[in-house]
Amino acid sequence: MKQNNINQQLIKESIFIIGYVSSVSWRSVKIKVNKNKNASHLLYNGQVLKNISVNSYVKITKWFTNIIWKVEWEYIETKKPYNKEYNKEEDLIERYLEVSLFGHFEWEKFQQWIKEMPLVDNECYLLDREEFEALHKFNKEWEETINIWVLTEEPAQEIKVSINSLFASHIWVFWNTWSWKSNTLARIYYELFKTMEWNSKFQSNSKFIIIDFNWEYWKDWDEIITNNKKVYNLSTRNEKWEDKIPLNENDLIDLELISILANATEKTQKPFIERTLNLYKRVHKKNEIQWESIDEQILNHFKNNLKKQLKSTLKMTIKDKVYTLMDYFEIILWVNNFYDDIYDNELKRPEWQNKYSYYIWENWWQFSDEDIEKLELYKKIDNYKFPNNSISKLIDFLYLQIIFDIYWDKAQNEHISPAINKLRSRQKDIEKIFNTAWNTKIFDEDKNLIVINLKDTNTETKKTIPLLISKKLYEEHKSDKDFKDKTLHIIIDEAHNILSDSSERESKDWKDYRLETFEEIIKEWRKFNVFLTIASQRPSDISATIISQLHNYFIHKLINDFDINAIHKTVAYLDKLSFESIPILSTWSCFFAWLATNLPVKVNIKELDEKNKPNSWTVTLDDIRK
Repeated sequence: MKQNNINQQLIKESIFIIGYVSSVSWRSVKIKVNKNKNASHLLYNGQVLKNISVNSYVKITKWFTNIIWKVEWEYIETKKPYNKEYNKEEDLIERYLEVSLFGHFEWEKFQQWIKEMPLVDNECYLLDREEFEALHKFNKEWEETINIWVLTEEPAQEIKVSINSLFASHIWVFWNTWSWKSNTLARIYYELFKTMEWNSKFQSNSKFIIIDFNWEYWKDWDEIITNNKKVYNLSTRNEKWEDKIPLNENDLIDLELISILANATEKTQKPFIERTLNLYKRVHKKNEIQWESIDEQILNHFKNNLKKQLKSTLKMTIKDKVYTLMDYFEIILWVNNFYDDIYDNELKRPEWQNKYSYYIWENWWQFSDEDIEKLELYKKIDNYKFPNNSISKLIDFLYLQIIFDIYWDKAQNEHISPAINKLRSRQKDIEKIFNTAWNTKIFDEDKNLIVINLKDTNTETKKTIPLLISKKLYEEHKSDKDFKDKTLHIIIDEAHNILSDSSERESKDWKDYRLETFEEIIKEWRKFNVFLTIASQRPSDISATIISQLHNYFIHKLINDFDINAIHKTVAYLDKLSFESIPILSTWSCFFAWLATNLPVKVNIKELDEKNKPNSWTVTLDDIRK
């Protein structure tokens, strides 16, 4: 029996040996192929084996170490004959392979790091089936896995990947138009939710949000990824659109965010906004300890300030300043509260007396406090109510603050008013998107996946919403005392819409703030268990800082040189041959590499069933004509 095993081993080695190392130069090694191994296939135990070729693997043995190499190039050399009469022409041809180092086997497990270099004349072998499978085994025995692909060159070889190593990381899906990206992105998360759907801790401790720019995951009940999800179909065009994102008032009252929405200048308008937010927070904090309703106390505080400032304004003697301030009182009391009687005679401004340079009472005297309190204008303050959304309420505070600042000569109207006007121009869009009237949560209790659909929103909103939602969820996750036992996954499809560092459609401050926010999220992932998945047609547009922090890559077909170079700078472990084949990848193929695998692999992504596919079909002219 022992002798038979030895004989079988010798037979196997004689078939699997392909040649010898002829030269060694750091990571590049040249192999001389035996003349009897130039056929395309070999026979072993009744099986047809694919012979060595470009893009396949070889094993070089050095004592008891098996070093794995990848074939990058092959060529032939013709020897000079000593005697033409006694040499056949085929005997003069020598076949050579150039291979690059991939790693080595240690305790029957592949390790992608350098342990030893081979020596000249070390034997080179094909990998047997067990070694090939071990090379492509990317999970430990006890780990949960997903299986969504097969090797492109070996379709019989399925690839399983650990859920831990893939999803506890930042993921990037690159693609060119029509190159299967939507199927890949949806397939990854479809398999995750299918595998973990009965795990109660997964449902309660892992939250997922998809930013969808193209309406690909647009229904609550469809089976794309999972039917147990909440979809927010947002619109800035349709007044009757019902979906709104619940957003706490405190999430909007952020200096950087409001400054960006208002296009505020750094030295003048931003300090003004900061003073307003301080007033806003001070008024709210001061009234938290009162016995009466907090909202009622805040409203009374606001109205008392208005009354006090109106009295001071009506006693001023600088006509232009008075008229400017009166404009702001009218906006707060009528325009923002939508009174129909703004032009009613009894509500018109008091009469200005040029001779004495002040407002006059009916007896031509200057106003006293008692006189002012009799004005309909003053009485209207008692009827004032805060708007039913936070952004309108904040705008009223901005007007109150500018009244203070102009009165006390802390600011000039022409310097500050453009910022308020810009915020007012965005007011309706924000009100259509967010519901700040109720302090509810974005995630439903029984659903851990939400989809934010932005297809029907304008460009400014498309750039703002992902930032707002991601920042809100990120801050909430960090503030959760149990965050170490929970994960947050932010998935951004068409990421070049919001993560481009070359966009010229917006101000530099706004672009920098948005990128810095996502860069912070992507850098702090290990501390807070927050993971980003981004899919993009244009890797060259994405911030270099973000690209450098990504962990697992799905690289589909790309043809733009700038995009390919961006990957070349980032994915240093992808070999030259693989890089050169990126522009000619088939539709369903991609390179998958880094933390979840020990080596880059070229895989075919399995196609989703029709009911699970994202809504990303391509319309043809034939379909339109039918």
